Amino acid sequence: MSLHDEIDRARANIRADAYRMSIGEWINLYVDSELEIHPEFQRFYRWSPFQKSRFIESILLGIPVPPIFVAQTEEGIWDVVDGLQRLSTLFEFAGILKDENGEVIPPLILMGTKHLPSLENKAWNDPADPENSLAVSQRLYIKRAKLDVSIMLRESDDFAKYELFQRLNTGGSPLSPQEVRNCIIVQLHRDFYFWLRSLADNEDFKNCVALTDKAISEQYDVELVLRFLILRQMNEIELTEMRDVGEFLTDAMVSLISEQQLEQTEEEEIFRATFEKMAQILGPDAFRRYDPAKGKHLGGFLLSAFETVALGIGFHGGQVSGDAATVVEKVRGLWSNEHFQQWSGSGVRASYRIPKLIPLGREIFEPCRFALASSLRIDSLGTLPGERRNCLSCSPSCGRTVTTGLR
Repeated sequence: MSLHDEIDRARANIRADAYRMSIGEWINLYVDSELEIHPEFQRFYRWSPFQKSRFIESILLGIPVPPIFVAQTEEGIWDVVDGLQRLSTLFEFAGILKDENGEVIPPLILMGTKHLPSLENKAWNDPADPENSLAVSQRLYIKRAKLDVSIMLRESDDFAKYELFQRLNTGGSPLSPQEVRNCIIVQLHRDFYFWLRSLADNEDFKNCVALTDKAISEQYDVELVLRFLILRQMNEIELTEMRDVGEFLTDAMVSLISEQQLEQTEEEEIFRATFEKMAQILGPDAFRRYDPAKGKHLGGFLLSAFETVALGIGFHGGQVSGDAATVVEKVRGLWSNEHFQQWSGSGVRASYRIPKLIPLGREIFEPCRFALASSLRIDSLGTLPGERRNCLSCSPSCGRTVTTGLR
């Protein structure tokens, strides 16, 4: 297919319109439930009261603001794709913004700004405090101010909205990569997001990853859950074909949702079994660096350890061989494993690291089934078919040997 044909085909999937609308009209759409702003997105945005006040200042001063992007649903409802923070700030200031439970949240009280310091403590309209309320003329000015809106019509391709949101909210965006994914998930399949969130809130998982408050606020815990679900069963060829891991996770997530490829009950059982085992044995040390010289785990959470240990155990359904001491020996043995050391360094790109460490973890944490040795595939350490090597399934010190088989 030529470039000309590709352009024509892609453009045919998108139907759009654009015009200007007054803020009063936006308010009416919201009050009449004709505008969906996804209140659950609020947790992903971090505009401070001052940033919100500066936005109101921009409206009052007539400073142009970016357009709002919406997608029209089959029912004619406008689904906000980009501009939620701007609209929710206006609705919060007007005292009509509702939370996830449909409850109206307290109205926004403004802060003084550079050009309008007298905005300090101003409310939209507080009958109990008229001195600190906007004048009628000021409220009318805001309601009559217009915002540009670009509308993706319902005739557009089903995932054009997802593409638009991703492109508008990547690079230079205040959102973390997973916060962008979360917003996409909610737009495509809201229940799937709440399921991911419930897994991230699992106490055993939280105990093992022991993330910082900042990482959690940026939804990194949900990203780790998504990595576990997506990468757990990928074959080695698929792992080597990844280029940009962040983009791959997003696309794979959309495929899971659109094609309903995931058996959620089974995956949740494996997830819980994996982290229950790790929480019982190592807890917060599960994914921290081990220093053999000092005989203890140091530092914070390491993604390379998570990819090796959690995905290695998860690949086998959350089952491991041996007692707790054996599992500890395996985990700590990683830090003296040359293969792990080679591919887990900070300078190794994720697209190179993942295809090396995930197969290593699957091998090390494979439940010991000596009778199945002939079915082993060529391992990530480069062992050739028919070669004999030490068995890593029981523990690094296992004295038995196995003969690798063909793929």
